[in-house]
Amino acid sequence: MESGTGGSHQAAVAHNLRKTAMTSLVGTSIEFYDFFIFATAAAIVFPTVFFPEGVSPFVALIASFSTFAVGFFARPVGAAVFGHYGDRIGRKRMFVIALMLMGGATTLIGLLPTYQTIGNLAPLLLVALRFVQGFALGGQWGGAVLIILENAPDDQRGWYGSFAQAGAPIGTILANLAFLIASSTLSPDDFMAWGWRVPFIASVVLVMLSIFIHMRFEETTAFRELQETEQARQADAAAALAAKLGVDCATAADRLAQERRQSPALQALRQYPRQILLAAGTFVGMQTSYYLLVSFSLAYGTGPTVGMTTSTMLAAVLLGAVTMVPGVFFGAWLSDRNGRRGVICVSALLLAAWAFAVFPLIAGGTLASAAIGLCVGQFLNGMIFGPLAALYTETFATRVRYSGMSLAYQLGTLVGGALAPLIATALFARYGSSAPISAYVAAMCLISALSAWLIRETYKVDIRANTGPAA
Repeated sequence: MESGTGGSHQAAVAHNLRKTAMTSLVGTSIEFYDFFIFATAAAIVFPTVFFPEGVSPFVALIASFSTFAVGFFARPVGAAVFGHYGDRIGRKRMFVIALMLMGGATTLIGLLPTYQTIGNLAPLLLVALRFVQGFALGGQWGGAVLIILENAPDDQRGWYGSFAQAGAPIGTILANLAFLIASSTLSPDDFMAWGWRVPFIASVVLVMLSIFIHMRFEETTAFRELQETEQARQADAAAALAAKLGVDCATAADRLAQERRQSPALQALRQYPRQILLAAGTFVGMQTSYYLLVSFSLAYGTGPTVGMTTSTMLAAVLLGAVTMVPGVFFGAWLSDRNGRRGVICVSALLLAAWAFAVFPLIAGGTLASAAIGLCVGQFLNGMIFGPLAALYTETFATRVRYSGMSLAYQLGTLVGGALAPLIATALFARYGSSAPISAYVAAMCLISALSAWLIRETYKVDIRANTGPAA
C-alpha cells in the first residue's frame, strides 16, 4: 500500500514537472516572440515607418537597429531588479510580472502612430517601449528557468532547462512566421500601412497566459526549502549574536534583518565576480551569431548586394530557427551525460569556423543556399544555448541564484547581441564584404570557447545546497 502511494506521488511529481516545463516553454516562446518581432521589424519595417523620409537607407537602417539595441541595455537593469525580488519574494511572482510587462509593451508598439503622424515623438515612444521590452525580458528568463530547474531531477537539469531555452528559437519561428504570412498575403502597401502591426497586437495573448500561470502554479521547491531553512537559521543566528554582543534576541534579530536587506544582486556581484564574467563569456559568441542570423541577415539578404525578396529571406530565417530547436535539446541532453563545458566549447569552435561560410551562402541568392547557411549556424547556436540554463543555475547559490544567473545571462546578451547588427551593418558599409563580419563573429565565438574552458564544470553540483561552486 505504501509502495503504491509512493509510486502515485512520484508520478504526480513527474506530471507536474512536465506541465511546468511545457508552461515555461510556452511562456518563453511568446516572450521571445515579442522581443524578436521587433528585430524583424527593425530590419524591414521601422526604417520606413518611424524615421523621416529623405534620409539614406543606410542611415535609416542604422537608426532602426539603434532602437533595437536599446532593449539589450535595458536587460541587465531588468535582471538586477527582477533578480532582487525573485530572490526575496519568489520566482513565480516575478516571472508573471515580467510576462505582463512584455505583453503590454509589445501590444502598444503595434498601436504606435508613425513618424508621418506625430513626427519625432514616434521614434521616442518606440525607444521607450523597446526599453520596457528589454527590462521585462531581463527579468523573465531567470524566473522561467528556475521554476523548472529548482524542481528538476539532478541528472536531467540540462534536459528540463532546454524547455525554457527552446523558447528563443520557437519565438523566432513565430515572429518570422507572423511576418511571412502578413507580407505574403497583403500587398506591399497594405503591409507597410497596417499589416506589420498585427503580429505586435497579437501579443495580448501573453497577458492572458501570465494570469493563467499566476493562478495555476506554485513556488519552486528549492526556494521554499530555502525559506524554511532560513527561518530556522535566522533564529539560531540571532541567539548566537545576542550572546556574543550581550544584547537581547530582538535587537540581534533586527541587526541581522538589516544585513539581509542588502540587494541579492550586489551579493552575487561580490561573491561571484569571476563566475558571472565567465558565465557571460560562454554566451557572447552565440548571441553575436544569433542576432546576426535572425536580424542582420534579413537586411543583408534583401539588400541591393544580394537582392532576395523579403518573403524568401523570412522563409530562410524561419528554417534556421526551426533547426535550432533540435540543437537546443540535443546539446542539453548531451550535457547531462558529459558535462556542460565540453559541449559549449566544441560547439563555439565549430560556430567560429562556420561564420566564414554563412554569409557567402546567403549571397548565393537562393532560398536553398541561404537556408543551408542559416540552418547549420542555428543548430550550432542551439548546441551552445541548450546547456546554458543548467550551467547558470548550478553556478550560483539559491539565495542569490535568480540575481547571479540573470546578471550573467544579460551581460552576455548585452556584449554579444546588443550592437551586433549595428557593427555588422557598419563593417559591411565600410568594407563592402562579409569577411570582416565573419571575423567578428569568429572572435566572439573564441571568447565563448575560452570562457567555457575556464569555468568550473557543474553538472554534478547539488543546487539545493546553500553555497554554490567556485569557478
